[in-house]
Amino acid sequence: MASKVSCLYILTVVCWASALWYLSITRPTSSYTGHRQISSISIARKNVSFGNIRTRPINPHSFEFLINEPNKCEKNAPFLVILISTTHKEFDARQAIRETWGDENNFKGIKIATLFLLGKNADPVLNQMVEQESQIFHDIIVEDFIDSYHNLTLKTLMGMRWVATFCSKAKYVMKTDSDIFVNMDNLIYKLLKPNTKPRRRYFTGYVINGGPIRDVRSKWYMPRDLYPDSNYPPFCSGTGYIFSADVAELIYKTSLHTRLLHLEDVYVGLCLRKLGIHPFQNSGFNHWKMAYSLCRYRRVITVHQITPEEMHRIWNDMSSKKHLRC
Repeated sequence: MASKVSCLYILTVVCWASALWYLSITRPTSSYTGHRQISSISIARKNVSFGNIRTRPINPHSFEFLINEPNKCEKNAPFLVILISTTHKEFDARQAIRETWGDENNFKGIKIATLFLLGKNADPVLNQMVEQESQIFHDIIVEDFIDSYHNLTLKTLMGMRWVATFCSKAKYVMKTDSDIFVNMDNLIYKLLKPNTKPRRRYFTGYVINGGPIRDVRSKWYMPRDLYPDSNYPPFCSGTGYIFSADVAELIYKTSLHTRLLHLEDVYVGLCLRKLGIHPFQNSGFNHWKMAYSLCRYRRVITVHQITPEEMHRIWNDMSSKKHLRC
C-alpha cells in the first residue's frame, strides 16, 4: 500500500508540473469569473439540505459536491477540523501543509481533520489534476461554483455546510488560507485546551473594526448598492479564525437569509451579528507577514504570506528546537 501511494504521489507531482508548465507557456491565465459550462468532475455527487428552514432563502446555497469526503468524521469526531481555502494551481502549498502543520497525525490522542476547499476551474485539465490529487490524499472538497476571488464567500459557506452535515460532533473548526503558517502547539494547547469543556457559540481571531472601501480600484471595493452602511460589524480576518463547531451550522443557516457579499470575512461578520455572537480578539492571530525567528513564532498562532519552502523551513526549525528556551 505504501509503495502504491508513493507511486501515485510521484505520478501526481509529475503530472502537476507538466500541466502547469503547459498552461503557463501555451495558454493565458483562465478567468475565474466566466460562467460558461464546465465539464463536471466524474465524482459521486451528494446534495444536502436542511429541512428546518421555514422561510424561503434569498441566498440558497444550491451547489452540488463534485468531490466530497463524507466519511472523514464517521469513526471518531475530530477535536479540530481545519478548513483551508486554496486554488487549483497551489498543489505545492497544499503538499507543504500536509507535510508540516496540517498533518493529521501530529498530535497523538487528538484527532484532527484537514480539508482543502475549492470550487471548479474553467480549465478541465486542472479539475482532473485536483480529482487525481483527491484520490490519493482524500482531503479535498469541491462544489460546482466557479473558483474565483469573488466566490471566496461560497468556499467558506461550503466548509460550514460540510461541517454541519458530515462532522457536526467536532469540537472546533479553523478556517484559514493556504499561505498561512499555523503554530499548532499554541492553537491546541494554549487556546483550545483539549482537557477543558468545549465552548459553544465561540468565535475568535484577529478582529477588525472597519468600514467599506468605496474606491473602485481597491481589491476590497464595496459598492453602496450592495452594502450602504458606513461601518461593518466586527469581523475576524479571513486569514485565520477559530470557532466552535456548533457555529458552523448557525452561520450556514443564517447565510441562506443574508444577502451575499464577496468579501468573505466581512460576510461571516454579518452572519455573526445576526446570530448575536461577538468575535473575541486574539493577538496570536496575525494577518501580515513576519520575519522568522524562533522566539517570535513561538508566541503566535498564525502568520500570513508564507511560501511552501518557508513552511518547511519554519516547521523543521521549530520542531527540532522544542527543547530550547527563548
